[in-house]
Amino acid sequence: MNDSQPPPDDRPTLAKDDRRTRPYPQSPYEQVPYQQPFQQPGFGPPAYPGPPGPGFAPGHPLPPKHPSATTAMVLGIVALGGGLMCGLPLVVAPWAWVTGGRAVREIDASGGTLGGRGDAQAGYVMGIVGTVLLVLGSLFVLLYVILVIGLFAGFLGVLSST
Repeated sequence: MNDSQPPPDDRPTLAKDDRRTRPYPQSPYEQVPYQQPFQQPGFGPPAYPGPPGPGFAPGHPLPPKHPSATTAMVLGIVALGGGLMCGLPLVVAPWAWVTGGRAVREIDASGGTLGGRGDAQAGYVMGIVGTVLLVLGSLFVLLYVILVIGLFAGFLGVLSST
């Protein structure tokens, strides 16, 4: 035997093309060539960014919010949220209505220099709903008090006549 030649190997040899046709390696030391992961066609990143959304121009900051817009919205949330739990916070609903209405008018008159119309409008609407609930609740309490006084007076009238 020639010393410069390695001893013959008994393992079968694979051609390079044969490795790509097999789904997995036969030997634990053989590596499968890298394959691209599956991707659905047409779901890659967009070729160019789309146009900006309505009311937004790139490079221009949004106008500052009206100072009363958030106040009106918070008053409306307190009126409805607290009013549905215990009834007492409904008394702030008229302030939400007035504050929200004034803020919406001032935002509309500003010509785009003031923002926050959505917050002011939400406070305005919640103020109206809360005020309606406040009036209905007050009428219910008033009728209840009149009924109790009438029943009590009728009960005292029956006692005094005997």
